[in-house]
Amino acid sequence: MSESMLQEAVGRLKESGVRITPQRHAVLEYLINSEIHPTADDIYKALEGKFPNMSVATVYNNLRVFREIGLIRELTYGDASSRFDYNTSNHYHIICTTCGKIVDFHYPTLDEVESLAEQVTGFEVSHHRMEIYGTCADCKTKH
Repeated sequence: MSESMLQEAVGRLKESGVRITPQRHAVLEYLINSEIHPTADDIYKALEGKFPNMSVATVYNNLRVFREIGLIRELTYGDASSRFDYNTSNHYHIICTTCGKIVDFHYPTLDEVESLAEQVTGFEVSHHRMEIYGTCADCKTKH
């Protein structure tokens, strides 16, 4: 993890008037370090040993604050729990249909597709997302 990323995020929270509690700092640090796109429950389980008095509601409240100020992105896939991504840059996800692992991958954004969609439908496009599904390397070797 880049210590500078954490300091920059803490700075953004302070600029937004958000108090930096030890729990909030720990949730933020976990998100920055995480490459698994964790659920709120994943975060809670990872931090409950360090913060035994922290509740799942505390984790959800912190995630809501982070999302509202644009620090994180909430990923919703079907009926599964929301997952959270500290990387808010334009990127796509590939999802393992066996274990549910989500991995970032970068590809030039599909601006032309958005433009065409606007022309064909008359909609004003606000955003898009692309998901690719398959079997990850770990799951392939298990079978």
